[in-house]
Amino acid sequence: MQDIAELEGRITAALERISRGVDRLAARPMPQDAAEEKPAKAPDSGLRAQLEQQKSLTAQLQDRLRSLKERDQKSDLQARIDRLTEQLDIQGLELQRMRRTNTSLREQLAALRSAQMDGVAEPQLINKSMLAELDALRALRLTEVAEMDEILAALEPHLEAETREVSRAGS
Repeated sequence: MQDIAELEGRITAALERISRGVDRLAARPMPQDAAEEKPAKAPDSGLRAQLEQQKSLTAQLQDRLRSLKERDQKSDLQARIDRLTEQLDIQGLELQRMRRTNTSLREQLAALRSAQMDGVAEPQLINKSMLAELDALRALRLTEVAEMDEILAALEPHLEAETREVSRAGS
């Protein structure tokens, strides 16, 4: 990308030099004898041809630069899409885990209620229900972490832009 910018700068400088040369030639008075002997368009035509070549080259390089910028933007967009897709996959997995854990928790609580109605307090059921509840809390925590990662990923480009602006202002 820097090479293209450098080439564009060089071409612009060359076009400016050519333009100044054409202006100098046009401003310089021609001697009477030279004006009669040489046709006026001979020196100009060579410079104009070079100028046209440079303009053509500049247009080609600008098109190339534009296409490279578009490709770069597309690759940035694709990387962002890939990152967001990965985050959605992670959230989906965490959501499935949370559903399984909640189902297990409901089953354990139902068994615990049934045992209590029968008047039997079984320590195993209490332990299982506590483990299911801990799993549910862990799943909830992982889901929250995945959501926070998504929020941070969405904020990251804005924070980077702000950091660049602050660093430019400080320079």
